[in-house]
Amino acid sequence: GSGFDDDIETLTTQTDGKILMGGDFTSFNGNAKNNIIRLNADGSLDNSFNIGTGFNNRVYSIGLQTDGKIVVVGDFTNYNGNTKNHIIRLNTDGSLDNTFNIGFGFNNSGEVLKIQSDGKIVVAGSFVSYNGTSVNELVRLNSDGSLDTSFNISINLVDAGVFSLESQSDSKIIVGGDFKQFDGINVNSIVRLNTNG
Repeated sequence: GSGFDDDIETLTTQTDGKILMGGDFTSFNGNAKNNIIRLNADGSLDNSFNIGTGFNNRVYSIGLQTDGKIVVVGDFTNYNGNTKNHIIRLNTDGSLDNTFNIGFGFNNSGEVLKIQSDGKIVVAGSFVSYNGTSVNELVRLNSDGSLDTSFNISINLVDAGVFSLESQSDSKIIVGGDFKQFDGINVNSIVRLNTNG
């Protein structure tokens, strides 16, 4: 059909072939869809994915957990009438998962996420706090949304960003972006972290 009315920032394919997309759009093929959508494998709208009014601002990254639940980060502060600051987890049907306990969430935008094989969630963005705790633009959460305090990182990526994350099979984390220093060490836009940060 006519497709989207604005940018797609992220997409991921489910095991059943359905496609989740997030971005800055407000409609798809004439249907009002605020910032997140799921399509069937043939590109048609999946009407079983019910987002209500959706997000109030841009979605940057989507990750799928092994149980099919959907973790989303972005510039939003509201989902379908619920205050959710820059991170949320949805059930497979698009409804809000209230068991994902983020408290106040992030104080600013979450921009990229990666779900590790152990279910932990690595998030990077322009935030400096998570649920009232000071953090430095790169954090790891437990699968229930709580802060993983075993991930000790002291970086401050001022005037730089993380654009890509990858978790290896040994749970070491590769970080890519436009940074020139990482934790006080000169690097050129890519670094690998041990599992403890």
